[in-house]
Amino acid sequence: MNTQQKSQDNAIVRIAAHLPDLIVYGNFSPERPSMDYFDGVLMFVDISGFTAMMEKFSTAMYMDRGAEQLVDILNHYISAIVEKVLLFGGDILKFAGDALLALWKVERKQLKNIITVVVKCSLEIHGLFDNKEMEEEGLDIRVKIGLSAGHITLVVFGDERRNHFLVTGQAVDDVRLAQNLAQMNDVILSPNCWQLCDRNMVEIERIPDQRVVKVKFLKLPSTFNFDEFFKKCMAFMNYYPSSQLKTLRLSCLLESNTELEESLQKYVMESILKQIDDRQLRGYLSELRPVTIVFVNLLFKDQNKVEVVGSAIQDACEHITSVLQAFRGQINKVFMFDKGCSFLCVFGFPGEKEPNEVTHALESAVDIFDFCSKVPKIHTVSVGVASGTVFCGIIGHTVRHEYTVIGQKVNIAARMMMYYPGIVTCDSVTYNSSSLPAYFFKEVPKKVMKGVADSGPVYQCLGLNEEVVFGMANLRAKGNEGYPLLGRDKEIKYFMDNMKRFLISGCSRVLIYEGTAGYGKSQILKEIEYLAQGERHRTVAIALTKISFHQNFYTIQIFMANVLGLDTCKHYKERQSNIQNKVKRLMDEKFYCLLNDIFHVQFPTSREISRMNALRKQKQVEKLFMKILEKTSRRQRIILIIDKAQFVDKTSWAFLEKLIQTVPIFIIMSLSPFMEDPCAAANTIMKNRNTTYVTLGAVLPKDIRNKACFDLNVTGISRELDMYLVEVSCGIPSYCQELLLNLDHHKVLLFRARESEEKSTVTWNNMFKSFVKSTDELKIYFNVEERNDVVCTLASGVRLKNLSLPTSLKEVSLIQLDSMSLSHQMLVRCAAITGLTCTTEMLFEILPCWDVKMMIEALTTLVEADVFVCFQNGKDLRLAQQQDASFEIHHRSLSLNPGKGMDDKGFQELYNKVIQCHIIRFCRPMMQKTAYELWLKDEKKAMHLKCAHFLEENAHRCGRCRGANFIPYHHFAVDICLNKLDIGTMRELVKSHSHQPEEETLAPKLDLHKKPELFPEDLSPKEVREQILGFFDTVITKMKEGEETVLPQESCQCEEVLTITMLPLAQHFVALEENHKALYYFLEIASACLLLGDNYMAYVHLNEGHRLLRILKREKSWNQTFELATFYTLKGRICFNMGQMVLAKKTLKKALKLLNCVFPHNLFSLFFHDHMEKKKHSHYLNQQVQDSPQPGKKRLAELYQQVVCFSLLWKIYSMDDYFHHKYYAHLTAMMQVNTALETQNDFQILKAFLDYSLFHQLTGHQGAWFAYELKAVERICRLPLEGEAIEMVAYVAYKLGHIKFFTGHLDLAIELGFRAHNMWALLQNPNKYCSVLCRLSSSLLLRNRYKQLIQVLESLWQLSAEEEHIFSKAYFYFVCLDLMLYCGFVYRPFEECLQFINLQEENTILRFHSGILLGLYSDLAIWYGRLQEWDNFSSFFSKAKSLVSRRTLTTDYYEGTVKYMEGQVLHLQKQIEEQSHKAQDSGVQLLKNLENLLSQKPTGAVFHPRLYHLMAYVCMLMGDGRNCDLFLSKAMEISNTQGNTQEKSWLLRSKEWWYSNAELMEDQWLHTVLNLPSWEKIVSGRVSIQDIQKNKFLMRVNILDTPF
Repeated sequence: MNTQQKSQDNAIVRIAAHLPDLIVYGNFSPERPSMDYFDGVLMFVDISGFTAMMEKFSTAMYMDRGAEQLVDILNHYISAIVEKVLLFGGDILKFAGDALLALWKVERKQLKNIITVVVKCSLEIHGLFDNKEMEEEGLDIRVKIGLSAGHITLVVFGDERRNHFLVTGQAVDDVRLAQNLAQMNDVILSPNCWQLCDRNMVEIERIPDQRVVKVKFLKLPSTFNFDEFFKKCMAFMNYYPSSQLKTLRLSCLLESNTELEESLQKYVMESILKQIDDRQLRGYLSELRPVTIVFVNLLFKDQNKVEVVGSAIQDACEHITSVLQAFRGQINKVFMFDKGCSFLCVFGFPGEKEPNEVTHALESAVDIFDFCSKVPKIHTVSVGVASGTVFCGIIGHTVRHEYTVIGQKVNIAARMMMYYPGIVTCDSVTYNSSSLPAYFFKEVPKKVMKGVADSGPVYQCLGLNEEVVFGMANLRAKGNEGYPLLGRDKEIKYFMDNMKRFLISGCSRVLIYEGTAGYGKSQILKEIEYLAQGERHRTVAIALTKISFHQNFYTIQIFMANVLGLDTCKHYKERQSNIQNKVKRLMDEKFYCLLNDIFHVQFPTSREISRMNALRKQKQVEKLFMKILEKTSRRQRIILIIDKAQFVDKTSWAFLEKLIQTVPIFIIMSLSPFMEDPCAAANTIMKNRNTTYVTLGAVLPKDIRNKACFDLNVTGISRELDMYLVEVSCGIPSYCQELLLNLDHHKVLLFRARESEEKSTVTWNNMFKSFVKSTDELKIYFNVEERNDVVCTLASGVRLKNLSLPTSLKEVSLIQLDSMSLSHQMLVRCAAITGLTCTTEMLFEILPCWDVKMMIEALTTLVEADVFVCFQNGKDLRLAQQQDASFEIHHRSLSLNPGKGMDDKGFQELYNKVIQCHIIRFCRPMMQKTAYELWLKDEKKAMHLKCAHFLEENAHRCGRCRGANFIPYHHFAVDICLNKLDIGTMRELVKSHSHQPEEETLAPKLDLHKKPELFPEDLSPKEVREQILGFFDTVITKMKEGEETVLPQESCQCEEVLTITMLPLAQHFVALEENHKALYYFLEIASACLLLGDNYMAYVHLNEGHRLLRILKREKSWNQTFELATFYTLKGRICFNMGQMVLAKKTLKKALKLLNCVFPHNLFSLFFHDHMEKKKHSHYLNQQVQDSPQPGKKRLAELYQQVVCFSLLWKIYSMDDYFHHKYYAHLTAMMQVNTALETQNDFQILKAFLDYSLFHQLTGHQGAWFAYELKAVERICRLPLEGEAIEMVAYVAYKLGHIKFFTGHLDLAIELGFRAHNMWALLQNPNKYCSVLCRLSSSLLLRNRYKQLIQVLESLWQLSAEEEHIFSKAYFYFVCLDLMLYCGFVYRPFEECLQFINLQEENTILRFHSGILLGLYSDLAIWYGRLQEWDNFSSFFSKAKSLVSRRTLTTDYYEGTVKYMEGQVLHLQKQIEEQSHKAQDSGVQLLKNLENLLSQKPTGAVFHPRLYHLMAYVCMLMGDGRNCDLFLSKAMEISNTQGNTQEKSWLLRSKEWWYSNAELMEDQWLHTVLNLPSWEKIVSGRVSIQDIQKNKFLMRVNILDTPF
């Protein structure tokens, strides 16, 4: 066997494996055709079941089902058949799909014995398929076998490049007939075979009315030794290997022979030879692939004359080869088929995929049909064409196999060829996919075809019968007439602008829209055709096809036929009459005949014209057309619309060039990038100064969402579906449509009525199941009365990430892949394994045997080809991902020089850019998915393992964050082996989690119970304040002085780590089925998402972790309590952030239980635990905790999770009104402090102290909160100013400022806020810096310190722009709205704020953040409520209402809630105005709600003035003057105490207004809004600060004399 293996490494052996011995050892004449005559036995084996199985795999929903499973099953059974045939001395002539033809070539006198051997072989083949294994696997595979014997003729034909062979003769016809008559598991002998066999050996059964017989069994005598008999028979087989050689085929032992190798290569397809040369595995070329099948059948006039048939086949083959070669088609098989010769031709094999494949196939089919029909020896030509997914691959045995195609589409093409003789037919998929005009086809009656359940409509392809067919060139756009044009407002504006210039100036203009297929060019032109209609406009719209390009002057013919009114004429006489009326004054009658060929009329040919040459005739026609157009343009403006202008012929381009210089005309055209260089006239038009060139880009995500809603006829789609469609479609409308059709085909879309958010119970599973609604612009296309509020969601368990692409989209990527070199294909396939995004370092790691220069050159080429886009860092990647899709405007086409590519200088510039890049990303996800599916399972697994090994080393937080886990000490708590970590790296990881450097572990510890030296007891609060602020100033000075040594030199890169390391790594482990590792990283990813403020993505990834948890729980060997506890902790954090406190409390308690922390479950245990925790707390404060040994790493991991749980639980309990919950709140707050102290980590202790201080401030315990704030400050004062300690100081400054704002100490909040601002700006942490700026801006706003506020806003805007930080931008616009609503001036116009909210309201970070969106919606509701635009008010107020229930202990939430209450007050005002009977009840309830909000401890004191102000107004509206005065006074008192200048000035205006006799104008706020000054006017001094104070909103009073 070693000898055989060594031989198989020879190229000649690998080539011979694709060919029968008949060819390998044949000695044929070089003439073509050449014939060889011999006797033999033929076996035809038809295997049923594979086609149905192929269909099942080809329509599989997920990417992990497909070609590999199919090739494994196919080859498992087919190789068994092949092996049997070879063992019995047969020679496999051909594999025809899921059938094979075998030959035993012997002398005629040996036929009798050989037939016995072949019958024995046939019966054993049947035995292969009679087992339980197939039943268990759900396979239904059966075989039918036909045998024949007699004279056989081999015909070899072809050309210099490629040879083909087939066998013909009566025996071939007989074996086909025998097989056709066989039922499942039958062996049928042809009449001649039955005559020639040893009848004593074979028991048969007669078949009624047939001469063939069915074999029942072999009746061998008891004394008969079959082995001896078989050996004697094989002695007559020339190429049967002896038993000593230990090989199935003699050709496996072929020695290298250049001459023989070159001869055999001609019988093998070129693409297969390439793979043989590259030593690719057989499985590499096996895939489920969209192709177009062309089956050609030739019936001959004299079928029995082999010489005549051979000559006709040779002629046909030469022509078929030349036609296919032009379009990269291939002849896959040639064989005799039911009294004829059949060619199986395929377009779209691997490496051969091209655009317009279907069109090329149909054109080739018509060409072949026309040629072969003229060959005298051929009687009938029939062609069947079908398109779709088939299995393309190598099937058979390792020693004998062939590249073939199997699938229903192959069967359909073959059946159409036989059932529709004498014509070219195609299926509906081919018809719909071709770019040929409709008049090329005619639907033919459907026929019942054997083996085809439903072929769908069948069309005859007629070819081009006339040069011009009138009325067939109208614009065509997908969808119905009322289909909306979405997301193309800018493109239409370009038309409107150009139209206006054309009508005013009277000069010709050209507007060109360029874009690849799918961008909606035809639909844009259809819309333009509608918009261009007018009384004095003559609009002519035509659509071209590929055929138009090859027809001289076709575009102008169609154009002029429309201008002359000939397009609707039904008869040539009617056309002649119209022409005479139009041109009688422009042309002499003798020239009329020039128009005969152009318009298919029959004017008499004059002598003068008959003497003209073609060029003069063309010039005369052009001259006439120009005169007609000049005459027409005097009466009405001409607008010409041309769709698919890349198919305009050269002569028409030349005429158009002259036309725009002579006649005022507006030409609008769409075109795809030219496949070849455009002609000179086309170039001139595109470069013309009056030409506007628009390169279409992708539409915005909202437009994709609208399209999905419109196509599905729903009001909203699930967020998961929305994200999938936006990402995979890349903003291309037709791709979105294909994706929806694919989802619908797999029945994963569910439709149901939308539930009210108020009525639905929130659970973990539906917490984020919000539906993304279509925008208002879509409403005009729906009948509001008939349209139900239906939404579309996904079926349970559907994983869109792994969903296989629809065939049409896969085909787009395959075309691009096949156009690449093999090395570039390999790079793309390797990159596909890594996911959508990867680093160049990892790509280099997994590329086989590449050097860096080779990789960079390949990447440069692929970046140029828009396969990849490259980025220097994660920030660039993030910015690119979040930018809105747009289109570019050019006055010259980007594709004026197609095919030439980039010049050397341009390539070098791009090369230099790529070499600096660190990250690459696929431009289109569908390319990644397509390339990924090309890998075989074992190869894929090896590549995933390689990637995982590389990524695991960097799967932790960035160096700026000291490389720790996102879940502290995670890898110490879980038994997970990190790859390639040497001892040094491990030490660094341990060190990263330590609270201080190793060398400082023995330093003296702080005595917590000692009186703080920094703050002696005799210091007054003012002195303490000054000392703290002075400390922060000192720190800032040191930070600035030691910027290079003290501060981090780079910003946080954790988001980049998450995107390019953690996420891919988790997916690699999922692919490797390493579920415990995958779970580990999904938990890390969820934690990272929470750190970055993305609750939705944390939820998505945590759910993936939950899925893995369920799998692992079923494994008895897995037991990781910590992972389960971490899962519940993360789940609790998400629930808390989403305001679902009941769920949060429940899951956090579960987490604590798993973390070995006992939590009280009743009042008795509550008080007991409270007592114990107080003792522990006292112990920690009176002892030096740090003197005790530091807890172990596993224990630290548990403690950190406990701290998180306690920090959330005390906030949850604080928000409840139940009496005993205040005790739970105190207990959990104390437990947070105690647990933090146990960790001995300074940062954890600081956070716990400040949280404990906030808890005491909310409960009103003055002394306690002050003491813990001092403890926190004292602690940071003792830390060395380096590393993490700097962040601790900055955190304390921010947290103290936040607490002071929340509790209403505005001046101190501002002082602390500015210091935190300075620190975090130096520390380069965008998220923390944003938080500081938000709180600082709120404080400055309430103090009316506008100059400083604007400076902070500018910092906020700069942060949002540089980092594409969505929360910064949202808060920026929130403050801008507040400036207009409460401060009386404009910093950013209202329209800009509104546009931002409309564009970003579905952003997942904003949508699932408690507070900011609530505030924005409430601000808009207040704005419209003040303007009394109640429809707009209701829209935004209802959106705000849906968010109020997400109650969390955050400033943003309460800020938004107070605004929401203000909106409710305005609504009450409206109810009272309208004298609603519900007004009094609403007022009473509103007052209760305001009082309730005031009484809640978590409601910060800073919001109390506004709440009292609103309560006063409600009382005023309801006629309660006494309480109104009381609440006004209270609001004023608190405003004075806090220094809330903004509220105070509004209160003064309200009081003055409410008690005056002046009447408010009906549109007072509208008048105010229209006159709001800009900030620039205030800065320049044109408007004073005192003036803007008058722009306060005056609440309407005295609405009715008696309100109730």
